[in-house]
Amino acid sequence: MTLGLRTWQLGIKSLLLHPLRSLLTVLGIFIGVASVIWLLAIGEGISKKAQEQIESLGADNIIVRSVKPPNESLPDSRGPIPYGLKRDDYERLLTIKTIDRALKIRELRRQFRHNDRLVDGRLVGCTPEYAQVTHLEVDRGHFITDAELEQKEKTCALSAEVAARLFPFENPIGASIRIEEDYYIVVGVMRPREATAGIGGSLAAQDFADDVYIPISTLWTRIGDIVVTRRSGSFEGEILELSQVTLRVDKIDNVLATADVVRNIVAAKHRIADYSITVPLDLLEQAKTTRLMFIVFMGLIAAISLIVGGIGIMNIMLATVTERTREIGIRRALGAKRGDITRQFLVETIVLSIVGGLSGVAGGLTCGIVTEAARSGMEYFFPQVMENLPEVVHTISPQIVPWSIPVAFGISVAVGVIFGLYPATRAAAMDPIEALRHE
Repeated sequence: MTLGLRTWQLGIKSLLLHPLRSLLTVLGIFIGVASVIWLLAIGEGISKKAQEQIESLGADNIIVRSVKPPNESLPDSRGPIPYGLKRDDYERLLTIKTIDRALKIRELRRQFRHNDRLVDGRLVGCTPEYAQVTHLEVDRGHFITDAELEQKEKTCALSAEVAARLFPFENPIGASIRIEEDYYIVVGVMRPREATAGIGGSLAAQDFADDVYIPISTLWTRIGDIVVTRRSGSFEGEILELSQVTLRVDKIDNVLATADVVRNIVAAKHRIADYSITVPLDLLEQAKTTRLMFIVFMGLIAAISLIVGGIGIMNIMLATVTERTREIGIRRALGAKRGDITRQFLVETIVLSIVGGLSGVAGGLTCGIVTEAARSGMEYFFPQVMENLPEVVHTISPQIVPWSIPVAFGISVAVGVIFGLYPATRAAAMDPIEALRHE
C-alpha cells in the first residue's frame, strides 16, 4: 500500500518537474475527450430537432399535398390548367375504414386590407379542426366554428402578426378586413406560432406569420378554384380545388398500411405526378436510423482525436525515458525491479490521462454555453453571414448525451494506458550498466 502510494507521488512529482510539457500532453487528451462530448451533443441536438419537427406533424397523420407538375407534363391548353387534389379525391379517401379524421385545406396568396393598411399573406380555407392539427392556439375570440363553416359565413381568424399590422392600435375582434372584393368579420386572433422547417424533400417549410383563416366553404363560394396570375402583360391560370388533405389514422399501427392504400387510391385517378404523400411516421423511423448512423460517425471522428492524443502521450513518454536513462540505471542498481520501473512510467501516463480526461469532461459540459455565445457573437459581428447560413445553425441546441461522459473518460484512460505501455516496457528493459553509462 505504502509502495503504491509512493509510486503515485513520485510519478506526479516527475510530471510537475516539466509543467509545460505535461500541460501540452494533457491538452491532447483534453481536446479528444471534449470533442467526443461536443460532437455527440451537437449530433443529438440536430437529430432531436428533426424528430420534433416530424412529430409535430403527427405520427398518426398522412399528408397528401397538391404539387404543380412541370409544364412539359401538362396537357396543351390555352385556358386555366387543372392539377392537384380534387374534392372527389377527398371523398374517396374518406371511404378508407382506418381513417379517423380528414382535414381539407385550400391555400392562396392574397392581399388583406383594413383602411389604408395592406398586408400580403396566405389565405387559408380550412375547417375548425385545422387549429388543433397544426397546434394553433387562440389568443382572442375564437377560431372558425362548424356553424360558420356550414353557413359559409364571411368570417376570419388572423395570425398574431397580421392582426398587429392591420390593427396596431385597436381591437380587431368584430372589425372587418377586405379580401379581394369581399369584407370578412374578424372573429379571432391566434397566438404567435413558430414556423416549421422543411423536412428533407418531403414537406416544405410552413410560416404561419402572415396567415388569415376562413371557412373553406366560404373560400370555394367567394373565390372559387381558378387562380389567375398576371405576369408582364400575360395571364396564367390554374384550377386547384384542394392544396392539402391531412388524414388522421385511428391507430399508429395502421399508419403504414393505410398510407399504401392512400397511394393506390390517389394514383388511380392521377395520370401525372401532381401530388405528394408524406408519412411522418415513416420519416420518424428514418430519422431515428439516421440519428444512430450520425452518432456512430461523429463518435468515430472524436475517437480519432483521442488516438492522436494517445500518440502524443507515447511520444512524450519516450522522450522522458531517454532523458531519465541514468535515473533508471540508478534505481535498478539500488534494487528496483523491472516491474517497479514499468509501474513508475505507467503511473505517469495514467495521471496525464486522468487529468486530461477530467478537464475534457469539464470542457465538454460547456458545449451549450459556448455554442450560444459563439452564435450571439456571430450574429453581432457578422449578421450578413448568419442570414445566409442554414436554419439549423440558428436553432441548434446541443444535447449532452449522458453516456458519452463516462465513455469518453474511460477511453481517455484506456488510451493513456495502451500508449504508455510501450515506453514503460522499454524503460524497464534497459540494461542497468548501460543505463548508468548513458550521458
